[in-house]
Amino acid sequence: MLSKVAERIYWSARYLERVESTARLLSIYDKLMFDLPRRVNLGWYNLIVINSLEEDFNNRYSVRDERNVVKFLLGDDNNPCSVVNSLRAIRENIRTTRDVIPGEAWEMVNELSLFVQESLAHGVNRSVRHEFLESIVKTCQQIVGLLSVNMTRDEAWEMLQLGQNVERADMTTRNLDAGIAAIQQVQDDDYAVNARQIIWGNVLRSLNADQPYRRAMRSSIKGDTVVDFLMGNEQFPRSLTFCANEIAERSKRLPKSEQVVERALAIRSEVSRLLEADEFGASFRDDLNDLQVSLAEVHGLIQTTWFLSDK
Repeated sequence: MLSKVAERIYWSARYLERVESTARLLSIYDKLMFDLPRRVNLGWYNLIVINSLEEDFNNRYSVRDERNVVKFLLGDDNNPCSVVNSLRAIRENIRTTRDVIPGEAWEMVNELSLFVQESLAHGVNRSVRHEFLESIVKTCQQIVGLLSVNMTRDEAWEMLQLGQNVERADMTTRNLDAGIAAIQQVQDDDYAVNARQIIWGNVLRSLNADQPYRRAMRSSIKGDTVVDFLMGNEQFPRSLTFCANEIAERSKRLPKSEQVVERALAIRSEVSRLLEADEFGASFRDDLNDLQVSLAEVHGLIQTTWFLSDK
């Protein structure tokens, strides 16, 4: 496979996962704001911070309110990670790899892009936002399912899985970061115990993990068990351990993969070490940031190993 084709397939998977994750995060955050008491000062700007988009946002907007944050994450051309820009990237990457990617995926991505462009105002409008975001999530899942059923299990499939799992792992750390940031803002409130349960419940739902969590942990929703599940569970597809294992396994099936495999397994070991902590407080956010840096290093190794020249 040409390295250029491999890179485009890898990025198609990453952007597709990013679109779904962003839509999920906005939808769950919207519900969270309604569930928490009004006296809890939980701002929408937290979503900008956890996605490391402060500079791009502040260059564009002076007011850090709900409307501007939602507009920025959904449709702002100045945000490279916005849903609209991510969909443009998916379209371009799939358009140039249609001899490898099933043709139906190209059609569905086009339909989703048109839907988002024509209905973007619905995402900003709070009254119909949930339905708009739910449509994005469902269509992304349909595309992923289509690829899973129809793609040959060759190098293209392995690249797709690599991109998906790198992005999933990164988004899981960001969802956990969002939960801990919210917990810090309510911990001195009289409503803190109930608020913590609401926040952690929404973190699980943002990753479609509430039912798998209850089956695996057999526990009420508590911060330490939620963190343990989303980081350490080896069977849930969005946990950090599962993603690290998948990155390692998919890489082993490709040539010259030793460094990528080693780094992925190092992340798995780091996750295990972090889970030995007695509590997951403010300092744990720094640990999550370190994991994001490690995932960026894995991406860098993938890039230099397979994308810079034809292999």
